[in-house]
Amino acid sequence: MEKATLKKYVAEAIGTCVLVFIGCGTAMTVGCVGSGYLTVAFAFGLVIVGMAYCIGNISGCHINPAVSLAVYMTGGLTKKDFIGYMISQCAGSFVGTLLLRIIFGLRDLGDATKGENDWGMGANTLAGVDDNIIAGLLVEIILTFIFVMVILGVTSKKANHGSFGGLIIGLSLTMVHILGIGLTGTSVNPARSLFPAIFALNEPLAQLWVFIVAPFAGAALAAITYKWFETE
Repeated sequence: MEKATLKKYVAEAIGTCVLVFIGCGTAMTVGCVGSGYLTVAFAFGLVIVGMAYCIGNISGCHINPAVSLAVYMTGGLTKKDFIGYMISQCAGSFVGTLLLRIIFGLRDLGDATKGENDWGMGANTLAGVDDNIIAGLLVEIILTFIFVMVILGVTSKKANHGSFGGLIIGLSLTMVHILGIGLTGTSVNPARSLFPAIFALNEPLAQLWVFIVAPFAGAALAAITYKWFETE
């Protein structure tokens, strides 16, 4: 493996780890009701802003398999790198979730009133749509479509949006979280949802497939739509 390729994969792993650690960790710490609602939304968005200016010049800062799929479909990523990015992103999600598990476990060590089932791990569920699978799929497909469309537009070489891309993309992730948190917890990112659900077990794990299928579907739809927009 070339050194430059390895750097890309490591950057994607680190970025996804930070996203899960900060985003899901904030959800575990402050909750998703009241003032915690916006706090969690901004936590996810601000991670994107920070990581975009940190690793964006190395890997593009996808830190999301759905984004990588859209970039691959629009010709910005090879098949080999698409697979490599997804593996790296999932690895980052695992490390970020594991760190949260260790920290919260140590925090609550010896407290018999608290257990790992109380943490939730920031996992996505369909509780906000009364466990309606169709509603959950629609929410995640639409939110991912919006988010990925923004990314494709901002990063388009034809558009030449300059150095504000990271800020715009981060704010867009905040935007979709503001609506989505109360419905599905907002995934729009299969890697972000994967290991928090596995560690949380029970309901999140049973519903995990929704948060893998829907973001990929929304991203694919965004890629097809944006390619059509750019066709002369």
